[in-house]
Amino acid sequence: MADSAPDEHDGATAGAYRPHETTVHYGPEFAAQLAALEAGVSPEEHEVIGALPSGSALLIVRTGPNAGARFLLDADVTVAGRHPEADIFLDDVTVSRKHAAFLRSGTTFSVRDLGSLNGTFMAGERIGDTVVMTDGCEVQVGKFHLTFYASRIDLSTGA
Repeated sequence: MADSAPDEHDGATAGAYRPHETTVHYGPEFAAQLAALEAGVSPEEHEVIGALPSGSALLIVRTGPNAGARFLLDADVTVAGRHPEADIFLDDVTVSRKHAAFLRSGTTFSVRDLGSLNGTFMAGERIGDTVVMTDGCEVQVGKFHLTFYASRIDLSTGA
Protein backbone atom coordinates (compact mmCIF):
# COMPACT_ATOMS: atom_id res chain seq x y z
CA MET A 1 0.00 0.00 0.00
CA ALA A 2 2.85 2.36 -0.71
CA ASP A 3 0.72 4.40 -3.13
CA SER A 4 -2.17 5.13 -0.76
CA ALA A 5 -3.05 8.66 0.44
CA PRO A 6 -1.32 9.80 3.61
CA ASP A 7 -3.17 9.03 6.81
CA GLU A 8 -4.84 12.08 8.38
CA HIS A 9 -2.92 11.56 11.63
CA ASP A 10 0.59 11.00 10.28
CA GLY A 11 1.40 14.74 10.02
CA ALA A 12 1.75 14.74 6.24
CA THR A 13 -1.42 16.71 5.53
CA ALA A 14 -1.67 20.50 5.58
CA GLY A 15 -2.67 21.89 8.97
CA ALA A 16 -1.84 18.67 10.76
CA TYR A 17 -0.45 18.77 14.28
CA ARG A 18 3.35 18.78 14.19
CA PRO A 19 4.77 18.88 17.73
CA HIS A 20 8.22 19.88 16.45
CA GLU A 21 6.75 22.98 14.75
CA THR A 22 4.75 24.47 17.61
CA THR A 23 7.31 26.78 19.17
CA VAL A 24 6.05 30.35 19.22
CA HIS A 25 8.30 33.35 19.83
CA TYR A 26 6.88 36.51 21.38
CA GLY A 27 8.40 39.95 21.07
CA PRO A 28 9.04 42.63 23.69
CA GLU A 29 5.56 44.14 23.25
CA PHE A 30 3.90 40.87 24.27
CA ALA A 31 6.27 40.52 27.23
CA ALA A 32 5.39 44.05 28.32
CA GLN A 33 1.66 43.31 28.01
CA LEU A 34 2.05 40.15 30.08
CA ALA A 35 4.05 41.97 32.75
CA ALA A 36 1.38 44.70 32.84
CA LEU A 37 -1.37 42.15 33.38
CA GLU A 38 0.58 40.52 36.18
CA ALA A 39 1.14 43.93 37.78
CA GLY A 40 -2.59 44.65 37.90
CA VAL A 41 -2.72 47.21 35.09
CA SER A 42 -6.29 48.01 34.05
CA PRO A 43 -7.22 47.91 30.34
CA GLU A 44 -7.48 51.73 30.36
CA GLU A 45 -4.02 52.08 31.91
CA HIS A 46 -2.64 49.57 29.42
CA GLU A 47 -4.01 51.69 26.59
CA VAL A 48 -2.47 54.87 28.03
CA ILE A 49 0.89 53.14 28.53
CA GLY A 50 0.75 51.81 24.96
CA ALA A 51 0.20 55.33 23.60
CA LEU A 52 3.29 56.85 25.26
CA PRO A 53 5.58 58.50 22.70
CA SER A 54 9.26 57.68 22.55
CA GLY A 55 11.28 59.44 25.23
CA SER A 56 8.43 59.52 27.74
CA ALA A 57 7.25 57.35 30.60
CA LEU A 58 4.42 57.14 33.09
CA LEU A 59 4.22 56.83 36.86
CA ILE A 60 1.00 55.40 38.29
CA VAL A 61 0.26 55.73 42.00
CA ARG A 62 -0.60 52.23 43.24
CA THR A 63 -0.96 52.98 46.95
CA GLY A 64 -1.16 56.24 48.82
CA PRO A 65 -3.63 59.07 49.31
CA ASN A 66 -4.31 59.49 45.57
CA ALA A 67 -4.05 55.90 44.29
CA GLY A 68 -4.68 55.68 40.55
CA ALA A 69 -3.20 59.10 39.76
CA ARG A 70 -0.95 59.15 36.70
CA PHE A 71 2.07 61.35 36.10
CA LEU A 72 3.70 61.76 32.69
CA LEU A 73 7.50 61.91 32.63
CA ASP A 74 8.38 63.86 29.50
CA ALA A 75 10.97 66.36 30.74
CA ASP A 76 14.65 65.94 31.52
CA VAL A 77 13.97 66.65 35.22
CA THR A 78 10.67 66.09 37.01
CA VAL A 79 10.60 66.89 40.74
CA ALA A 80 8.21 65.10 43.08
CA GLY A 81 7.37 66.56 46.45
CA ARG A 82 4.94 68.19 48.83
CA HIS A 83 5.62 71.71 47.55
CA PRO A 84 2.54 72.99 45.67
CA GLU A 85 4.73 73.94 42.71
CA ALA A 86 6.42 70.51 42.44
CA ASP A 87 6.01 68.88 39.03
CA ILE A 88 4.48 65.88 40.81
CA PHE A 89 2.55 67.15 43.83
CA LEU A 90 2.27 64.47 46.53
CA ASP A 91 0.28 65.99 49.38
CA ASP A 92 1.22 64.04 52.49
CA VAL A 93 3.41 64.80 55.54
CA THR A 94 5.57 61.73 54.74
CA VAL A 95 6.80 63.53 51.60
CA SER A 96 9.46 66.27 51.70
CA ARG A 97 8.81 69.53 49.87
CA LYS A 98 11.37 68.51 47.22
CA HIS A 99 11.61 64.79 47.79
CA ALA A 100 12.88 63.09 44.61
CA ALA A 101 13.80 63.88 41.03
CA PHE A 102 12.98 61.73 38.03
CA LEU A 103 15.68 62.25 35.40
CA ARG A 104 15.55 61.52 31.68
CA SER A 105 18.61 60.90 29.55
CA GLY A 106 17.50 60.02 26.03
CA THR A 107 15.06 57.17 26.59
CA THR A 108 16.49 56.10 29.95
CA PHE A 109 14.89 57.24 33.19
CA SER A 110 16.36 57.28 36.68
CA VAL A 111 15.36 58.49 40.12
CA ARG A 112 17.39 60.41 42.69
CA ASP A 113 16.53 61.28 46.28
CA LEU A 114 16.88 65.02 46.94
CA GLY A 115 17.91 64.70 50.60
CA SER A 116 14.43 63.85 51.84
CA LEU A 117 13.85 63.03 55.49
CA ASN A 118 12.06 59.72 54.88
CA GLY A 119 14.10 58.64 51.85
CA THR A 120 13.20 57.33 48.44
CA PHE A 121 12.96 53.61 47.84
CA MET A 122 13.11 51.40 44.77
CA ALA A 123 11.95 47.81 45.06
CA GLY A 124 11.92 48.21 48.84
CA GLU A 125 15.56 49.37 49.06
CA ARG A 126 16.46 52.91 50.10
CA ILE A 127 18.39 54.58 47.32
CA GLY A 128 21.48 56.60 48.13
CA ASP A 129 22.31 57.80 44.66
CA THR A 130 20.76 58.04 41.21
CA VAL A 131 19.26 54.69 40.20
CA VAL A 132 18.12 53.68 36.71
CA MET A 133 14.47 52.64 36.58
CA THR A 134 13.27 49.60 34.66
CA ASP A 135 9.81 49.01 33.28
CA GLY A 136 7.43 47.93 36.02
CA CYS A 137 9.69 48.91 38.92
CA GLU A 138 8.18 50.43 42.04
CA VAL A 139 9.40 53.71 43.52
CA GLN A 140 8.26 54.73 47.00
CA VAL A 141 8.09 58.38 47.97
CA GLY A 142 6.65 58.71 51.48
CA LYS A 143 3.38 56.75 51.59
CA PHE A 144 3.14 56.78 47.80
CA HIS A 145 4.06 53.66 45.83
CA LEU A 146 4.47 54.57 42.16
CA THR A 147 4.94 52.08 39.35
CA PHE A 148 7.13 53.16 36.43
CA TYR A 149 6.16 52.34 32.82
CA ALA A 150 8.47 53.18 29.93
CA SER A 151 7.28 53.95 26.42
CA ARG A 152 6.51 50.70 24.59
CA ILE A 153 8.22 52.17 21.52
CA ASP A 154 11.47 52.47 23.48
CA LEU A 155 11.11 48.97 24.93
CA SER A 156 10.53 47.41 21.51
CA THR A 157 13.57 49.13 19.99
CA GLY A 158 15.76 48.22 22.93
CA ALA A 159 16.63 51.86 23.43
